[in-house]
Amino acid sequence: MPEITIHIGGRNFDVVCKAGEEPFLHSAAALLDLEAQALTGAMGRIPENRMLLMSGLMLADKTASLEDQLAAAGRANEGGPLASEVTAEIGKLKGNLKAAQANLKTAEDALAGKEKELTDTKTHLTTALEAMERMVVILEEKGTA
Repeated sequence: MPEITIHIGGRNFDVVCKAGEEPFLHSAAALLDLEAQALTGAMGRIPENRMLLMSGLMLADKTASLEDQLAAAGRANEGGPLASEVTAEIGKLKGNLKAAQANLKTAEDALAGKEKELTDTKTHLTTALEAMERMVVILEEKGTA
């Protein structure tokens, strides 16, 4: 495990970490150092353990505040702008679907009417053809007689 030196509140601390975690540790130490510098600037020189404790508490307070803000933003944005766009699009699609269903019903009704007309026409034509066939048979019989 690598051992690195971090600087917090004007003091050096030797710490160990897992290999590859050095950049994260330096970043965390830099955040803690900012809080420690603010404390020492406001209070002057304070004992190391108190400086670290107060700096850690200040960072924890900032973190909790940011978490609260994030949760509030999540509640206020409930699904985000994309969700409202999707909801609006779903509403449009539902309207289009109802219109298409109404058009389909109208077309079905029209086809049903046409179907009856076609059936009636077929019946009339079949009857006419049968009558014509009978006439042809009668004419043929008269012509050969």
